Amino acid sequence: MKAILVTGGGSGIGQAVARLFAAHGWRVGLADIDQQALATTAAMLPHEKTSTHVMDVRDASEWEHVLAEFTATTGGRLDVLFNNAGIAAGGPFADIGVEVLDRVIDVNFRGVAYGARLAYPYLKATPGSCLLNTASASAIYGSAGLAAYSATKFAVRGLTEALDAEWARDGIKVRDLQPAFIDTNLLSIGVAGSNRTARDAVVDAGLEFTPVEVVAQAAWDAVHGDRLHSPVGKTARRLTFAARWMPGRLRKMMRSRALG
Repeated sequence: MKAILVTGGGSGIGQAVARLFAAHGWRVGLADIDQQALATTAAMLPHEKTSTHVMDVRDASEWEHVLAEFTATTGGRLDVLFNNAGIAAGGPFADIGVEVLDRVIDVNFRGVAYGARLAYPYLKATPGSCLLNTASASAIYGSAGLAAYSATKFAVRGLTEALDAEWARDGIKVRDLQPAFIDTNLLSIGVAGSNRTARDAVVDAGLEFTPVEVVAQAAWDAVHGDRLHSPVGKTARRLTFAARWMPGRLRKMMRSRALG
């Protein structure tokens, strides 16, 4: 039986991906810092094929423990590590507290890097395995008002590209998802210097939300396909096109939006 470990599995994209892979008969390990959220997602999945693991992705020792614990239930298999846990912080970069900046960097990149590094032996030992990282449409072009988040997602994109080359000889596929705006708890973050949320900003800009089910299908396709980066949603696809073919126009548009 194939096995996937999903970080950030308690809600949002992680929950949707867990449900889809479980529906295809996979064993699913759910990892999240929120124990109650883990229980909620686990209740949606087949009990005999699901395990839950409370984990802070910023802690390397917790990664080691959870990977060993999960693979003990799979006979050593790790077909997919879905490196998905992430947080956001919105508002002008100059207004973001240093402690918030540290947390965004630690969860969004340190956690992903730890996952990749510590999962490597398990992925290498599993034929046809895949490391799947959640990047963002903000990794296609830097997003004003989400500078810290965007920077960490660029780092995830860079790590994906580097490991795709490094690990090809080991038979490990490395992929990332670049979803646009998803209406999950991530967008409930407050915008620094205001009483608004990131979701309010998306709605005011007239941008669309991409259903988590669409992202889950993109995850399935990424694991089973050969595409390195998978933009998900209209906004992500438009950004990809503009960044490649109209970079000057895209820069002007982004600066115009930032200036209001």
